[in-house]
Amino acid sequence: MSTHVPRRRAIRPPSRSERLRARLSGGVLAIRRSRFPFLVWAAVVAAGLAALVTAMVPVGPEWLGGAGAVAVATAYTWGLAARTGGRPVIFSALALAMGVAVLVSDERVLRTGAAVMTCVVSAVLGVTATVPAVRFVNACREAFIATLVASIGGLATVGFEPVITLVRFEYATLGLSLLGAFAVVFRLGAGFHGLGRRGMLAVLLGSLVLAFTLAYAELIRRYGPPGLVDHLLAGVHWSRDHLGAFPRPIEAMLGVPALAWGCHMRARRRQGWWVCAFGAAATAPVAQALLNPAISYLECGLSVLYGLVVGLLIGFVVIRLDLAFTGPRGSRARRAEEAAAVRPEPPRTRALL
Repeated sequence: MSTHVPRRRAIRPPSRSERLRARLSGGVLAIRRSRFPFLVWAAVVAAGLAALVTAMVPVGPEWLGGAGAVAVATAYTWGLAARTGGRPVIFSALALAMGVAVLVSDERVLRTGAAVMTCVVSAVLGVTATVPAVRFVNACREAFIATLVASIGGLATVGFEPVITLVRFEYATLGLSLLGAFAVVFRLGAGFHGLGRRGMLAVLLGSLVLAFTLAYAELIRRYGPPGLVDHLLAGVHWSRDHLGAFPRPIEAMLGVPALAWGCHMRARRRQGWWVCAFGAAATAPVAQALLNPAISYLECGLSVLYGLVVGLLIGFVVIRLDLAFTGPRGSRARRAEEAAAVRPEPPRTRALL
C-alpha cells in the first residue's frame, strides 16, 4: 500500500521591494511610537505662536499674523484628529489647504469661517488634551493646560482677522464647541449606556447651569429693568477699575468647575468624560476672548485668569461635596481612595481611541 506524501512548497525568500516595504513600515511605526511627532507638533505650534505675537507687536511683514494662524490651526487640527483616533494627516492637510486659500483669497467670509473653525477646534482640543486627575492639585493643572491650549487658539482666531458680530460669533462657537465635545465624549464614554445615574445627574446639572447662565445674561441684556442692569454693571465696573478685569460668568460658573470635577472623576469612573464635555464652556470663551475690540489684551488675560481661579474654587467645593456623599470618610480613608484611583487612560500625547 503506497502513501502519497505531499510536496513541500519551496519557501520563496522576500524580494527586495518587499524587504524595503517592510523596513519602511517598521520605521514609520517606530516613529509613530516615539516622541518625534509630538516634538514636531510642538515646534509648529511654537513657531505659529511666535509669528502671532510678533504680528501683535507689530513687527515684521503684514502676512506674518495670517501665517501664524494657519500654522496653529493646522497643528491643532492634527492634534485633535490624533487625540480622538482620526486621520491626522488628511485633516491637517485639509486645514492647511483651507488656511492658505483663505490668506490668498483674502475674502471676509472665508476669514470668518476659518476663525470659527479655529476657535471650535481649539476649544475641543483643550478639553480632550486633559488626563485623569487623582487629586485636586492635578485637576488644577489640567484646567490650566486646557486654558493654555484655548488661549493659543484664541490668538490664532484673531490672526485670521474675521469680520463678525461679536454676540453671534460667541453663541455660534460656544454651541459648536459643546456639540463637538459631546460628540467626542459620546464615543469615549461608551455612549448613553455609560452615563449611569451619576453621569446623568452631572449632565442634567451642567445643562441647567448652562441654560440658566445664557438665559439670565440674555434676559438682563434685553429686558432687564434699568435699575437692576445698572446695579450689575456697577459691580462689573468696580471689578474692572480695581482688579483690572471681570471674570466671564460661564467660564467661572460652569466650564472650569466641570473640567476640574470631570478630570477628578475620570480617575475613578468613565462618567467623568460627560462632565468634562461641559469644559468647552470654559475653553470656547477663552478662545473668543481677544475678539472684543473694547477690551485690551491685558484685561482679556486677567479676565481669563480670574475666571480660572474662581472656577477652581467652585470646582474644589463640588469635588469635596462629591467625596462627602460618595467617598470614604477620614483622611486615612481618603488617601487610600486616592491610591486606588488608577483608572487607566492613554497618555496625553496618545490617541484616546
